[in-house]
Amino acid sequence: MAGGALTDEGVLKRAHLYEHRITSYFIFACIVGSMGGSLFGYDLGVSGGVTSMDDFLKEFFPGIYKRKQMHLNETDYCKYDNQILTLFTSSLYFAGLISTFGASYVTRIYGRRGSILVGSVSFFLGGVINAAAKNIPMLIVGRIFLGIGIGFGNQAVPLYLSEMAPAKIRGTVNQLFQLTTCIGILVANLINYKTEQIHPWGWRLSLGLATVPAILMFLGGLVLPETPNSLVEQGKLEKAKAVLIKVRGTNNIEAEFQDLVEASEAARAVKNPFRNLLARRNRPQLVIGAVGLPAFQQLTGMNSILFYAPVMFQSLGFGGSASLISSTITNAALVVAAIMSMYSADKFGRRFLLLEASVEMFCYMVVVGVTLAFKFVEGKELPKSLGLILVVLICLFVLAYGRSWGPMGWLVPSEIFPLETRSAGQSVVVCVNLFFTALIAQCFLVSLCHLKYGIFLVFAGLIFGMGSFVYFLLPETKQVPIEEVYLLWRQHWLWKKYVQDSDTNDQSIG
Repeated sequence: MAGGALTDEGVLKRAHLYEHRITSYFIFACIVGSMGGSLFGYDLGVSGGVTSMDDFLKEFFPGIYKRKQMHLNETDYCKYDNQILTLFTSSLYFAGLISTFGASYVTRIYGRRGSILVGSVSFFLGGVINAAAKNIPMLIVGRIFLGIGIGFGNQAVPLYLSEMAPAKIRGTVNQLFQLTTCIGILVANLINYKTEQIHPWGWRLSLGLATVPAILMFLGGLVLPETPNSLVEQGKLEKAKAVLIKVRGTNNIEAEFQDLVEASEAARAVKNPFRNLLARRNRPQLVIGAVGLPAFQQLTGMNSILFYAPVMFQSLGFGGSASLISSTITNAALVVAAIMSMYSADKFGRRFLLLEASVEMFCYMVVVGVTLAFKFVEGKELPKSLGLILVVLICLFVLAYGRSWGPMGWLVPSEIFPLETRSAGQSVVVCVNLFFTALIAQCFLVSLCHLKYGIFLVFAGLIFGMGSFVYFLLPETKQVPIEEVYLLWRQHWLWKKYVQDSDTNDQSIG
């Protein structure tokens, strides 16, 4: 059997004794904590729109502007093939993947809340620098500060939400990160649509408004409670117990608190959490959570659509405003999908959503690729009927991704690492995620230019591979307490070979 839920309650420790009520304090903490996603989302949405604006191109990339004007109403895969232009987008993610290792230290020693505050300050500085940019180096420096902010925020926020949530609704709560990310993307697209009409400084307003979610995240971080897991990890047991009582809405928290204490004792025995990730007993978390899911989340091709939706639609023959409208529609679909996922993750399970969406996404990418292969001719206008079909197909793809690989790529890794490697593991998750995000950002436009319609078929092949990965390697984590997820590996057809009887062999690691 490829995977399955942990159904034998006899092997659970104390999960059946856990109690919780949904309190206003818990709701407040989760809503404020999830604001970190809006930073990531705003940048995902704003960068593609800005790079397609004429005023921005005329100031920084006049050669691309001239090429765009020559092919304004024609299909041309290579309109925006410029590595410096794509570096404007990808530099943020290269900075983020490096900064996440610093975020791991801050998250573990000073708490999840500490990383959220550092991330918001760095993102604010990046927004200010980008809005005031006079040259390309200044643009890149601003993007680096934004990347550091995203590295810290993406490292801490998914952990924060998963640790604050009761097991039965952890999927719904964690996906607040995905929801705020999607809302940030949509808001950025709407802002781009308006600022494109403000000449010649509308693009500065788009980039500068990144400071708004940064300010909100910082102010929220000042009043956020730290997670009980982190407080226990820092040795603040009484404070941890008080927070756990408030967020669970009951005084009967001894069973869950004892699990946290035992997990913390195991964590303190680990001197080097990054090295400990390589231990044989942690092989499932390393392969699935740290590498597989965050890499595949980007290799779906979804972020290519998010980054370059306006640019891509213009390359396919849409006008400037039409391309921004089309990308706004697709991003509205992403918000709808995130809401759908919040309902379905704890009802149908993570594994089911990933597999079902993989089938859908594979079909859509194949249809888009084949359609363009037969109907797309460079140097000619794209028929309106075909353009509409492409927008519909991309919206369907976005809906499938937005309720599966988008949120699950953050949810599953955040809930499968044991406490002793959780902050280190999340750092690797973010690092891998941002590495592939940057890779896609840097390579998509040149790939679109040279592979043409074939790029969509490449993504289809990758989606087939990642669906197979989930089918064979990922067990269901739905409603399993976060400190007891490790028990799943002992029942899995492959991972039990690595985790059983491995503790003795791994004593020297850490």
